[in-house]
Amino acid sequence: MRLGRFVFALTLSTSLAIPLSAASIVVEVRDPQGAPLPNAVVYAVPDGKEMAASSRLAVMDQKDKTFVPHVLPVQVGTAVKFPNSDDIQHQVYSFSPAKTFQLPLYKGTPANPIVFTTPGVVTLGCNIHDKMNGYIVIVETPFFEKSEESGRVEIRSLQPGKYTVHVWHPDMAHEPPSQNVTVSESERLDLTFSVTAAPAALTSAPLNKLEDKFKKYGNGRP
Repeated sequence: MRLGRFVFALTLSTSLAIPLSAASIVVEVRDPQGAPLPNAVVYAVPDGKEMAASSRLAVMDQKDKTFVPHVLPVQVGTAVKFPNSDDIQHQVYSFSPAKTFQLPLYKGTPANPIVFTTPGVVTLGCNIHDKMNGYIVIVETPFFEKSEESGRVEIRSLQPGKYTVHVWHPDMAHEPPSQNVTVSESERLDLTFSVTAAPAALTSAPLNKLEDKFKKYGNGRP
């Protein structure tokens, strides 16, 4: 009898110690024809909650004259390293209002990372290789993900409450309308966003020859 009571008490205390699972939002990002869009940054902003800046470190590499990843989402306060994994030199720069900087011609990895303290979209280029371009998307919320080839993302570990969900894509003509949602404990919500692409001529031309146009299509604040 005593053993039975002990097992019951142990089971009860264990169950009370296990937190309920948090909510999540699953987002499908597609073009108007229904094709999935990779490299879309999806982020959920909690309503009425202050968010501490991040102290994390992220990496934007350069391989085969390409920024890797092409799109890097980070939270405000994140420090980003810019290693050059090529056997040739690169000179990385940004004219974007969210962060203007230039890394002198180099190989290897610069000693000091760049800290991104302002929300917005930073368009990266290389002064040596015109066709190199990449993006760093800085958001204030820790709840963000980037879509893969399937166009799907899942934002996990959400506490109950109201959120505004946004989508940004490097080739968008304009940001699609945000969606306001309310999530409860353990709930999973499914959303779909449709993103219309900007004219192909604007998204495929060399970056440093279209900086003013990228300010319209790629450098708006998220």
